[in-house]
Order: sequence, then C-alpha cells, then structure tokens
Amino acid sequence: MDEAAGDLKQALPNVCDNVQIHVEVHQKSSSAAKKEDIRMSVLKLLNRHNIVFGDYKWTEFDDGFLNSNVQSVSIVDTELKLKDRQPIDLSKSSLSLHIFHLNEEGPSSENLEEENEDIIAANHWVLPAAEFHGLWESLIYDTEVKSHLLDYVTTTLLFSDKNVDSNLISWNRVVLLHGPPGTGKTSLCKALAQKLTIRLSYRYRYGQLIEINSHSLFSKWFSESGKLVTKMFQKIQELIDDKDALVFVLIDEV
Repeated sequence: MDEAAGDLKQALPNVCDNVQIHVEVHQKSSSAAKKEDIRMSVLKLLNRHNIVFGDYKWTEFDDGFLNSNVQSVSIVDTELKLKDRQPIDLSKSSLSLHIFHLNEEGPSSENLEEENEDIIAANHWVLPAAEFHGLWESLIYDTEVKSHLLDYVTTTLLFSDKNVDSNLISWNRVVLLHGPPGTGKTSLCKALAQKLTIRLSYRYRYGQLIEINSHSLFSKWFSESGKLVTKMFQKIQELIDDKDALVFVLIDEV
C-alpha cells in the first residue's frame, strides 16, 4: 500500500502537503467506545489512504471496530484552505481529529412568565444536533465568508485566552450578518455554531445554541419589554456559567 501511494505521489507532481486537515469522526449514538481508541483506529485508516482529492467521506470500513462504532469519517473544509481541488498528502499534513456524537433530541423551548402568561422566548438546542448535521456543507457562497467566520472566531478565542485588552485591539465576540431575506443568514449562524462545537470538542464537552424570539420579548407595555430581556439574559448567564459548554446566542430579525 505504501509503495502504491508513493507511485501515486510521483504521478501527481502538484500534491499538497504541510497543510492543516480537519477530520470529523461521527461516532454512532449506540457506541460507548473511548475516543482515544477511535482516534487510533481512524489514524490507521488515514495511514492506509495517504492521498486524497479534496473533501472525502468514508461510511464503510474494513476495520470491524470502526464499523461497530463509527458512522462516518470525513475530511472536510479543504476548499477553505486550497483554492483549487488538489491532491493532498495526508502523511505530511497536520491532522486534527474531531470525534463527536449527535444529539437527536431536538430543540426545547425557553419560557418566561409574564402576568400569568407563558411566553416562548427562545428555542434551545444542545450541539452538535442531528437537525443541523450537513448544514454547513450545504451552504455555498461565492465569497470566503465561511473561512472568514471560522478565522474570526478562532482569533477571538485566542484573544480571550491571552486576555488581550479590547481598548488596545478592537475586538468582541459578536458576529453581525446582514443581507436580503432568504440568503441563508440564519442557517449560516446555526451551521457555524454546529461546526465550532465539533471543532472545539477538545475544549468544550458540548455546545448550546439559544435562538431568541425577539418579537415575543417586546411587550405592548414598553417597561415590560426591558424586564423580559433581563430575564432572558439571566437564563443565558446560567448556561454560560457551565464551563463545559460553548454557548451561542442567535438574535434573529433584529
């Protein structure tokens, strides 16, 4: 196999190496296997397939352990690193493995009480969610908005870890998307939250996405609106206090 891979590299002079490659490993919901065991088996799989052309997905395996415990192994987002579809030498690339389970429970509602009335103030997902699986890949743009968003969030986390003074370097944790209706802004936000939860699974055990129903927070009595917003963000603060969770707040139709 190694000899065949070497022959293939000689036949393909423009093979890319020394690039960071993200590999997403979807662990079956029924699997209780340790992540380290899955990681070692996936690395053996990738070692047998040194050369790939762009994104690639395995759903069937020769390895019995992978067949029993893994739904799919996907090389993803290569188009964000490489402008053209080129062969990639995995043996000389930096591999980042992201192993995850999908939460299949669906969204729950966050309710607030106002004058004996329950108001549905937000929808709440635990990520990564089965509902958003594949959403990121389905969104196609003619600009590099997806790579820019990932780079921006990565930078803000780095700045936060290093306690960078926002008075010296202007930055915050807010992303504002704007554009005509129907261009995929809400879908992109949900897909980004899902993608980051998977990418940062080494740091956070799971993600939480809160989609605020802004219309429900605006009471016919102006003073009541402020109270509802305060109550909503008090609930969000409780979620943020959980250090195992990466929390996303989506405010739509602002």
